[in-house]
Amino acid sequence: MGAAALLHGVAAAVNTANALRPVARRGPLAIPSFAAGALTSELTRAAAATTITPALLALAAGGARSRTGRVGLALSAAAAAGLVRVAAESGPTEEILDRALTEALGPDYRSAVRHPKWPEPDAPLSPRPGVLRMLQVRKRYAHDADIPYGPAGLRNHLDIWRRTDLPAGSAAPVLVQVHGGAWTLGSKQEQALPLLSHLTERGWVCVAVNYRLGPRSTWPEMIIDVKRAMAWVKEHIAEYGGDPEFVAITGGSAGGHLTALHALTAPDRRWQPGFEDVDTTVAAAVPFYGVYNWADERDTGLLRLLERRVVKATFAEAPQIFREASPQFSIRPDAPPMFALHGRNDSLVPVESARRFARDLRATSTSPVAYAEFPGAQHAFELFSSVRAHACAEAVERFLGVVYGRHRADEDAAFRGVAR
Repeated sequence: MGAAALLHGVAAAVNTANALRPVARRGPLAIPSFAAGALTSELTRAAAATTITPALLALAAGGARSRTGRVGLALSAAAAAGLVRVAAESGPTEEILDRALTEALGPDYRSAVRHPKWPEPDAPLSPRPGVLRMLQVRKRYAHDADIPYGPAGLRNHLDIWRRTDLPAGSAAPVLVQVHGGAWTLGSKQEQALPLLSHLTERGWVCVAVNYRLGPRSTWPEMIIDVKRAMAWVKEHIAEYGGDPEFVAITGGSAGGHLTALHALTAPDRRWQPGFEDVDTTVAAAVPFYGVYNWADERDTGLLRLLERRVVKATFAEAPQIFREASPQFSIRPDAPPMFALHGRNDSLVPVESARRFARDLRATSTSPVAYAEFPGAQHAFELFSSVRAHACAEAVERFLGVVYGRHRADEDAAFRGVAR
């Protein structure tokens, strides 16, 4: 029992230490560091249960009788104490988000938030789903699923999320979600569930898209698919209660990269073969923990992945491809409003890249640029039904609500001008 208590204590201590300060940010340990850190930092109660319960069982079984057991129990206690700090780091999330939005939109931004016409302000809303119920929200809202938007089979399918009581012709604002997975993995069914369920419940129409993946497909097929899906949304979303005149885009990780890249390149119709005449511009973009610079030679892990499985050419052979695919090098004055979010403990995508992108975008764009950075947050921090994920969903709703309010005000002004 003493040996078991020691093993558990060591594992618990290492796990907690990794959640507080990632063991690795580059190299082969970066992925396990991310996976363990994201689970622990976002689902801290579950982590505490798996830390404390075995220690108590070991204590009851006499684990403290040996020196080995006492050391193990002490490590478990230290790990549990560390988890209190892990949980505390997510505490200021709402304050961080509010400060980011205030800096970008002004101190009175909350009064400028405009909500969809439906549901009515006094209509009852479903409570926030917990961890297990969150796994069922797609079944609840994605009643229009696996709709083809292009010729590439399942990889060109999308789901439409909406309330069942959304009136026909309601012209609700639209959010398109692009999944992550290093451009080689993932699907429309797996990510951004807290955000999609939150907005859908509040009257938005959300669209989750698949796209072709490497190594079977080669860049730029991924971004072409995102643009093709956006073209489909602009043409068809009114049939599902959405407003094609107000479409925003979001995504995490590789999806964050595609989100930012699409938002910045849509006006020049780049990567729209055969549908160059379609306006795929977006009203706003919200990249989560995105990859903004494919040409960063310091990030050797990213370069190896892109060279072998996505671009199928080395950076030395085709540097222009890597630069053109980088949102960092596509920044433009007429960029749409953008809200970038990133975790300070990100083991997969360095937070410094997000800081640089937000700084340079602010210096160039004439639109609002918000940036929120979270201490203690790993990559994919909004994947789970966590305190941080729900706070982010509500903040994104406010950001998009301000942009939507300005859009509606412009529409109303134009209508009054025509009426006169």
